[in-house]
Amino acid sequence: MVTTKSNQYGGSFLFQTIEAKELFTPEDFTDEHRMIASTAKQFIEKEVAPYRDDIEHQDFKRVVNLLRKAGELGLLAHSVPESYEGLGLDKVSKALVGEAVGRSSGYGVAHSNHTCIATLPITYFGNEEQKQKYLPKLASGEYLGAYCLTEPGSGSDALAAKTTAKLNEEGTHYILNGTKLYITNAVFSDTFIVYAKVDGTKFTAFIVEKDFPGLSLGPEEKKMGIKGSSTRSVILEDCLVPVENLLGEIGKGHVIALNVLNLGRFNLGAATMGGAKHALDTTIQFIQERQQFGRRIADFGATKEKIAKMAARIYAAESLQYRTAQLLEDVLGDLYNSTNLGEIGKALMEYSIECALCKVYGSETLDYVVDEAVQLHGGAGFIQEYKVEQMYRDSRINRIFEGTNEINRLLIPTHVLRKALKGEIPLQELITKAQLELQSNPNTIEGLLGKEKEAVATIRRIFLLLTGMAYEKLGERIVEEQEIVMRLSEIAITLFATESAVLRSEKAALKNGEEKEQLKIKLANSFVEDSVIEVEGITRKIVSGLTNEEEQQAVFPLIHQALSRFQSTGFIQRNRDIADSLYSDNQYTC
Repeated sequence: MVTTKSNQYGGSFLFQTIEAKELFTPEDFTDEHRMIASTAKQFIEKEVAPYRDDIEHQDFKRVVNLLRKAGELGLLAHSVPESYEGLGLDKVSKALVGEAVGRSSGYGVAHSNHTCIATLPITYFGNEEQKQKYLPKLASGEYLGAYCLTEPGSGSDALAAKTTAKLNEEGTHYILNGTKLYITNAVFSDTFIVYAKVDGTKFTAFIVEKDFPGLSLGPEEKKMGIKGSSTRSVILEDCLVPVENLLGEIGKGHVIALNVLNLGRFNLGAATMGGAKHALDTTIQFIQERQQFGRRIADFGATKEKIAKMAARIYAAESLQYRTAQLLEDVLGDLYNSTNLGEIGKALMEYSIECALCKVYGSETLDYVVDEAVQLHGGAGFIQEYKVEQMYRDSRINRIFEGTNEINRLLIPTHVLRKALKGEIPLQELITKAQLELQSNPNTIEGLLGKEKEAVATIRRIFLLLTGMAYEKLGERIVEEQEIVMRLSEIAITLFATESAVLRSEKAALKNGEEKEQLKIKLANSFVEDSVIEVEGITRKIVSGLTNEEEQQAVFPLIHQALSRFQSTGFIQRNRDIADSLYSDNQYTC
């Protein structure tokens, strides 16, 4: 395994570079990782996929039976400590299982929801009695779980919840009143992690069982996609919850809610990346069989370009996902049995930026890939008989799940600025250095993928320059200027994805030789080229929103000069080579 504790911290990729050897990549998987990935993949292919139509038609008995089978195989137990009859595996294993189930649409949503946000609150914040009572059953699938945060009047602003909890006169039970909306797994769940305000003000978490008096469910929601997962309202009318089922501390529910959602975002990134791979594989197989104008669809240049760009995005998503997996393991791996809730909350928050990036980049990669998959299927892509029709509908929710992508984008630059204001990072010093380097236009990185690594460094300098410019113009009210903040976030996302892809390719080529890793090198080349173009466009929008025409004339040439030197040649042949390589394997293989 790769150790990253010594020189990385949450959001540090925005300020400093790392060496390829410090990055964890899929090429670093251990035999244990490959075994859990193989088990999950075989389960989905042999047990879940044959019942795709049943699941799509909301046969929830089938879904429950499959979840129980997953429990028998240990696929629900990866994030439950061994001391509570789980497997206690690392976050890389968690991502591998998430990737595998991500290809199964509605079933995958039910599975991931159970293993992540419905179980982890108890894993990390439950007391000993709660862990002993619930975790073994959640790990085996005897109990299935749900997570109840959203309400009719509070979605993204979760802390504005209206559900109340009041201690009864006997001091034995809390009485909960309120309605939770859009609750995944509601119809078959045994446990519900419910957030309510004690005495109307203290936001607190509770473990609520389905048979507690006063809990009922609304009707099944009629959804656009992910029909194989149950979605209902959970209604609490004088619901009696024993005092021993209060989770964590009174008034500290936000520590559980927001921090567990970080892992939910990470898990969602894995699932969407797995879904994107499945969509690409399905498309590669289709276009090699179908002909138009006397040729395979796969052989047209426009098709090959689409396939190459889909693969490059997936490669970047995969690279940043497993990079983040090891970062999370570094801070969380020793905390399975910790009882220090403050320490746990801090560790869960450390890589909140990276988790948000996994969610945003993974979900938007999936949306992009399934859209292109439908296009390459032509009319067949619009027909339910073909899998991509369902993939297209199912993918859309992921940009809303676990905090909308807009909310997640707003988290990134504001988190950085808060750290700077606390003196945790020397932001002004970094901005000045970045500006000087952009003006001098250095080209000091040589060797394998040197040009691509210099492009990464340039994107980082541009992010810092623009952050400084925004703060100088707007001051602390920058957090209210969402149009600017979201575009800064877009550059940060592009930076993390690009660096992850480039360093992964470099690491693989240094280990195995350039000749053996030509596909990975070409994927990195392709991704960098598109990233540079994207960053320049975003930069122009930010600068236009912050400056007058005279100031723009000073900045635009600087940015263009810095980025234009990274435009490569021969992109047509490179994209054709990438596509041909995938065709030969009949799937995405990196």
